Amino acid sequence: MKRYWKQLTVFFSIFALLFTVACSNQGGEEAKKEITLAYVNWDSEVASTHVIKKILEDEGFTVNLKQVEAGPMWAGVASGSADAMVAGWLPVTHKNYYDKYKNKIEDLGPNLKGTKIGLVVPEYMDIESIEDLNKVKGDLDGKIIGIDAGAGIMQATEKAIKEYDLDLELVEGSSAAMAATLKKAIDDKKPVVVTGWTPHWKFAKYDLKFLEDPKKTYGGEENIHTIAVKGLKEDSPEAYKILDNFNWTTEDMEAVMLDIQDGKDPEKAAADWVKENSDKVKSWTK
Repeated sequence: MKRYWKQLTVFFSIFALLFTVACSNQGGEEAKKEITLAYVNWDSEVASTHVIKKILEDEGFTVNLKQVEAGPMWAGVASGSADAMVAGWLPVTHKNYYDKYKNKIEDLGPNLKGTKIGLVVPEYMDIESIEDLNKVKGDLDGKIIGIDAGAGIMQATEKAIKEYDLDLELVEGSSAAMAATLKKAIDDKKPVVVTGWTPHWKFAKYDLKFLEDPKKTYGGEENIHTIAVKGLKEDSPEAYKILDNFNWTTEDMEAVMLDIQDGKDPEKAAADWVKENSDKVKSWTK
């Protein structure tokens, strides 16, 4: 009988140990030390994503970056193939993606407030409104210089072309190609119109202006949101906390963007900013 109770005691001890281990693993903090961040290859998102990557790495995480277009970025977070992104432009630019995936993601709120999108021209061009573009379509070779096709600003620009009845073609490309075309036009003092947004280093480097948008096709002021896959808070509470706390200013972002534009590697630019802003970073990680 004593032997029976001894065996039973051993059995329950093992069971209790296994139960405790299972419960501790459910928190996922140790199991989820590898984080995947999705981002679009826009100057603003290259800057913010590399900064949050550096911060997570300094806290002991292995961070993988997944560069995609806007649609796959949202889909990746919704599906769990990416854990988070810090590049959700809301409420207008990425509205379609948010509406599509809102039940599969968690919006952690703005990490940067006061952004804007629209059509941008050099200050020396004698036009002030989107309504004026048809008057100078010949000077523009009938083109609006855009970025990647999946970007929300491209969808808004297609809408603007219809609403303003513009006789202009929206040219797809990339953020880098758009910036190169803008630079060449400014160097040659020629007319050009591009899809533009702030924060962006080009506003610090060139004398530019947004064209007025009386029909409000591009919406008003926007914010950049941090978006996480549902369940990240349970799987990796520490990473979730850092992502949730992350917030900075236009000046912060533009400082990193300018360093990258001037030739500094994104990881180096991010590391330098993190080092120079240690107090701010501590408030996100404490």
